[in-house]
Amino acid sequence: MNYVEEYYAQYDEDARFLRKSRQTEYLTTMRYIQKYLFSGARILEIGAGTGRYSWALAKQGYCVDAVELLPKHIELLKQKSKSNSNLHIYKGNAVDLGFLHSNTYDIVLLLGPMYHLFSEADKSKALAEAIRTAKPNGVIFAAYCNNDTTVCNLFLQRRIAEFRNSNTLTENFQIKPLPELVFAFSRKTAIDCLMRKFSVRRLHFVGTDMLSEFFGDAIDDFSDSEFLLYMQYHFQMCERVDSVGMSFHFLDVFQKDGNNS
Repeated sequence: MNYVEEYYAQYDEDARFLRKSRQTEYLTTMRYIQKYLFSGARILEIGAGTGRYSWALAKQGYCVDAVELLPKHIELLKQKSKSNSNLHIYKGNAVDLGFLHSNTYDIVLLLGPMYHLFSEADKSKALAEAIRTAKPNGVIFAAYCNNDTTVCNLFLQRRIAEFRNSNTLTENFQIKPLPELVFAFSRKTAIDCLMRKFSVRRLHFVGTDMLSEFFGDAIDDFSDSEFLLYMQYHFQMCERVDSVGMSFHFLDVFQKDGNNS
């Protein structure tokens, strides 16, 4: 966890959503969360970061429990919770949420931890905990970093040789799960394999930012009307099986088995 703490100690997580090109990920994720919200829904966010999602949902009147591991982010969350009694903050690790009751939440958000878990065992534990805390028929949202668009970006940055020479890439261009890289990178086939062990039903598999990372500077310069039109296009393509692999981030939306309690 030291690599992750060091990274976020110098990184402004809130600021990244100020650019239009980075808002795509947030707007898309919120769009899918809104599909499954209802009056009185209880929400858990695991790995809440600085509370971008937790805070927005608490402001809408939902009761939100936010779990975060990093002290820096916990302090920021506590500041936000002072002005909204719907937001409750807990320190905890995504792979062990024993302090939370099972079958409690209508919506469970796992939007950050899978970025930073490097072993299959830890990924499975985090998913199992998210599913355990959800109510039967509850909806879980798990986000991942896409391996292959990241590799494409390494080519654009002309860093691919650096990664190959440092033995960071496998022969089939999978970025190895190394904690010193801070981020873990997944392919949909690996996510599918990971999910087979759980009693869940997939509702959506979404590319939350699609091409926005590649064309960031151009999108940032869009007028408001151009950006609105771009988002209309984005929402039409972000779940298509022939295009979802172009995204830098994936969102797996699935429902817990109604008999799983």
